[in-house]
Amino acid sequence: MLKKCMGDPSLIIPTEDIGIKDNLPYKEVPVQILDHQVHKLRTKELASVKVLWRNQFVEEANWEAEEDMKK
Repeated sequence: MLKKCMGDPSLIIPTEDIGIKDNLPYKEVPVQILDHQVHKLRTKELASVKVLWRNQFVEEANWEAEEDMKK
């Protein structure tokens, strides 16, 4: 059976005391190239690489154009 929780007010932290900055940058940094593919179209070939980004799992890796990754 559930009982009513009696919260301890001394454990509650006021949000005014926490310093949160609005101008924090977020940079995506490539960590590793997992795979390489070449898609053949009628007149040209497109090279793609599977990139593992920082703060991402291997299952979530994205295919990016190889030209974009060289920049």
